[in-house]
This record gives sequence, structure tokens and C-alpha cells, in this order.
Amino acid sequence: MTVGDVAGTGPLWRDRRFATYWVGQGVSQFGDRITELALPLIAVTTLHAEARTVGLLTAAVWAPNLVSLLIGTWVDHHERKRRLLVLADLLRAAVLLTLPLAHWFGLVTLPQLFAVALVAGLGQVLYQTSYPSFFVGLVRRDQYVEATSLLSATRSASFVAGPAVAGGLIQALTAPVAMVVDAASFLVSAVLIGRVRVADLPVDPAPSGGLLRRARDGMALVVRHPYLRPSLPCATTVNFFNLMVGALLVLFASRELELSAGLIGLALGIGATGGLLGTVAAGRLSRRFGMGRTIIAGAVLFSAPFAALPLAGGPVWSRVAALALVEFVSDFGVMCFDVPLNAVMAAVTPDPVRSRVTGAFSTVNYGIRPLGAVVGGLLGDAIGIRPTLVVAAVGGALAFAWLLRSPIASTRGMDDLEVPEPVTAPAATG
Repeated sequence: MTVGDVAGTGPLWRDRRFATYWVGQGVSQFGDRITELALPLIAVTTLHAEARTVGLLTAAVWAPNLVSLLIGTWVDHHERKRRLLVLADLLRAAVLLTLPLAHWFGLVTLPQLFAVALVAGLGQVLYQTSYPSFFVGLVRRDQYVEATSLLSATRSASFVAGPAVAGGLIQALTAPVAMVVDAASFLVSAVLIGRVRVADLPVDPAPSGGLLRRARDGMALVVRHPYLRPSLPCATTVNFFNLMVGALLVLFASRELELSAGLIGLALGIGATGGLLGTVAAGRLSRRFGMGRTIIAGAVLFSAPFAALPLAGGPVWSRVAALALVEFVSDFGVMCFDVPLNAVMAAVTPDPVRSRVTGAFSTVNYGIRPLGAVVGGLLGDAIGIRPTLVVAAVGGALAFAWLLRSPIASTRGMDDLEVPEPVTAPAATG
């Protein structure tokens, strides 16, 4: 059996192995929504943190991405990626359980929050660099868009119900105790991923050069690649400015809009239906208008709506509605951006260097997020949260400019993708 012959000819969601992974990923995504709301709320409500500290805490979650390139290079030469996915889930479950334990003993501190954020972020990096090889072993090339849409739909669905459930759990159990649910979700995911059998991609059993040399080659491949090269600065720009928003969003909703944890969760959940709609629409929009145009439009819609958020005011229902509407448009945009772009990246990346390329991409793309969070926190203290949100929205919306002169802009479908020979040079594959 080849790597590509891994699924049947019917709808992908009926394939048992894909469905097993899909369920595990979905459970984990719902758990993540609890931590995303609980972690900053612990800092804000329990430890009385200010904008600068919340920004630094958000930065700590993403800081491990700065070593994604090295981790991805290491992962590339481990044949059984499934085991690394399981290990990543177990690591995150273990570290999250330390917060409810500390809470029961009255020992929750800011240093612990930062430690949890860093270790959980490290687990996420291990997972995301192991995932690409697992993904292409699970589905065929012609199923990339379908599979990405289904997995993104689950993520979007978690943003619909997850925040509302998270807000209710946090109000009922306190934020640290609610994080037990997220830890349990990682355990469920580990068990289900462990049951999925996929064909392992070939690896070089005797790679040339050391870890740093191979990592450098992986970055060089991204820089030379006609599709990855423009994708990287576009996604990096979007992530920088959107993490400025992400560092301040809960603080803004809690203090400026004076919304409770339950109402914040409700608004974010309603807004997340835009992401669910986006996962359904992304494939259809890509087929009608082309993948490139859909990606460009998604990049703009992802960021621009946050410029309207500072206008929110009036009665409680109006503030909740404004937050929900902004999130709806943004979440729709991010799915139109992510779904076709991820499919393009999966199709054009050579098999032997998938984790290395993902690590190189993540080192810059996700590694910029801590800086964005810190800048957001500092700027929020310096000029105010509302002006900072406008700056971030405008900056993120301009990220599409990186794609205008690239082959991505003219790509209509998967059959249009043409990868020139030099991107698979021996120096890059190690």
C-alpha cells in the first residue's frame, strides 16, 4: 500500500481511520476553548494582572514556536509520527492538571501560569510539526481540501459552543478547576490517535549534517519556494497584528465592555459560527473564484473587523452583539484564508522534509505571535486598548499585499500548482 492509498472512495467522514482522528481532534479543540478563556481570566480576576502582564502571558503560550524549526528538523527523522502526536497530547494534559492542583492548595501564582503556558506551547509545537506527515498518510492528495475543511469545521464548531460552555464552567467551578476538562480532552485525543493506523512516510535513516545544518536547509527551502515564500510573510503579518488583538480581547471585553465571563463566552461562541460557515464556504468559494482570490479575501476579512470593535457601547445586549458580530466576520475570514492555503502547502511540500518545513514556517509565522502579544500589551498601556485594536486591524488587513505578485494569487485549483525542481534540491532533504 502506498502513502496515498489510505482512504476509500466515499465521503471522507465515513472513513473509519479519518473519523477516529477527527473525533479525537474535535474533543481536544473543545477543551482548548476552556484554557484560552481560563488562562487570561486567572491572571486578570484572581491575580489582578494588567494589560502588560496579560500580553506577556499570551506571548508565553506562543514563545515555544521560536524553536519550531529545530523541533521539526528532529521530528523529520523519526518515522512514527503518530507516537509523537500521542506524546504531545500527554505532555499538555499533564501540565494543565498542575493548575487545579495548585488552586486546591491555594498556591496559584503568575510564575506557574507562565510555566504552564510555556510547556503547553512546547507540546503544541511538537504536535504541529508531527502532524503534516501524519495528515498526508491519512488522506489522498485529492482529499486535502475536503479533509482540511472537515478538520477546520470541527475547530470552528468548538469556537461556537466552546466559549459559552467554558464561560459557564469557569463561573461554576472557577477557572483553574475548569481546566481539568481540557486536560481530559487531551487524554481522549491521545487514546484515539493511538488507534489510528497510517502509512509512515519515508525518512532518511542517515541524514547528512547536524541538526542545525538540516534546520538551515529547511529554512532555505521555504525561502526559495515559489508558494511558501510569499505565504510566510503574509501569514506572519496577519499573526503579528491579530495577536495584538488576542492579547487584549478578553481584557477589553471584561473591563472596557464590562461583560461577565459567561457573556464573553456567549459572544465568542455566537461569533464563531462565522468560522463554521467559513469552513463550508471556503471550498465552494475556491472553486468559484479560485483558491488564490479566496485566500486573499480571507486575509483581509480576518483582521479588518476588529477596527469596529472600539465603537461598541450602549446596553449589555448591544455590547455582546458587537463583540459577536466582529468575531463572526473575522472567523469567516480566517477559514477562507486557512483552508485553501493549508491545502496548497500540503500539496507543494516534499514528503521527506514536511516536519522541517512546517517547523521553519512556524518558527517565523507563529514565532512572531509572542512579539505581537507583547507589543499589543505595551501599546494598550501606552495609547489605550481601543486605539490599539484599530492599529492591529489595519495592519493585519494589509497582509494580503505579500501575495499579489506570487503564483498563489492566480491559482484557481490544485491542478494549477506547479513546483519547480530546485525546491527539492538534495541540500534541503538532508
